[in-house]
Amino acid sequence: MKFKEYLHLPAITAGFIAVLVGFTSSAAIVLQAAKAAGATPDQTGSWMMALGIGMSVTTIGLSLRYKAPIITAWSTPGAALLATSLTGIPMSEAIGAFVFSALLMIASGVTGWFEKIIDRIPLPVAAAMLAGILFQFGIDVFSSMESQLLLVGCMFAAYLISKKVIPRYAIVIVLIVGLVICQFVGLLNFEAFEFVAVNPQFVVPTFSISTLIGVGIPLFVVTMVSQNIPGIAVLRAAGYQTPLSPLISWTGLATLILAPLGGYALNLAAITAAICTGEEAHENPEKRYIATLSAGFFYLLLGLSGATVVGLFNAFPTEFVLALAGLALLSTIANSLNVAVAETSTREAAVITFLVTASGMTIFGIGSAFWGLVAGYVALLIFNDRK
Repeated sequence: MKFKEYLHLPAITAGFIAVLVGFTSSAAIVLQAAKAAGATPDQTGSWMMALGIGMSVTTIGLSLRYKAPIITAWSTPGAALLATSLTGIPMSEAIGAFVFSALLMIASGVTGWFEKIIDRIPLPVAAAMLAGILFQFGIDVFSSMESQLLLVGCMFAAYLISKKVIPRYAIVIVLIVGLVICQFVGLLNFEAFEFVAVNPQFVVPTFSISTLIGVGIPLFVVTMVSQNIPGIAVLRAAGYQTPLSPLISWTGLATLILAPLGGYALNLAAITAAICTGEEAHENPEKRYIATLSAGFFYLLLGLSGATVVGLFNAFPTEFVLALAGLALLSTIANSLNVAVAETSTREAAVITFLVTASGMTIFGIGSAFWGLVAGYVALLIFNDRK
């Protein structure tokens, strides 16, 4: 492919939005996890650097290797877990738990057992789970109008008009309109933005049985169940049959290498991946990986600037980010629902999957995406058995 084909504005915009949404929605949780581990300001910056560079390298590398829109992310549920479980644990033991979790991820990828399980999930059920995951993002577009009617209303109007007139650039126009409105009404706040130099902090891991069991194993389980399964569902629902085991192995290896610097867990992205796999990213499915290459570039900027970009992203109002994400995901939500209910034989099981996933419930520390998948699969087995 020629270089100029990589300069595809909708794809670049999709990559930027994916990174913007990913960081503004969960960076605070990662910072809380670092604080719980007793990280110093330099160590916290090192965590952000390691995660940013790790996501950049894996996203760009895997996207180029498989010519598919593969985007990785840090484990947000993993960060939430760490924020509540690392208190009182020495930093070196926390790093040891990250290393142990990474080794488990590598093992699950190399052996191929995870891919074998995933391949047994019917496409309608996977699509219903994806729709359930993205459901709240669609709702947030309109609930955000309560507090910022002018901003979100203009963004929604821009989406409707541009979707009719120039659909390829709909999200680009929404982004521009949103930024103009934010500037016009004074919603951009750069007071907390300041340049912070990154100073990598290498911590030699130590291993404690209690920490490995109490932190390392739960981190592995949460990352695989709450992140990698939905991430794979996004790829499958979008029609990409990329081999799964190498993806798990490489993200595990990247985590292993970066763990001493604070890269606690890398995995396949789900919500941000849906932004890059939709038709808004590129009209040609075979070229949508340009969007993830773009995301990888923005990840790299984040990694090199550490906490500085976090302050930059925090300058945008919450309603702007929620509306931008929701509008970028509308087509994906619609397509997922269409696939989920298209077949009569799997429709009810898919609806169950969708409702359980959209409920947002958490049981045993595991999120609703996993339980939606379980409920739908069990329902499918029962309904098929009745025939």
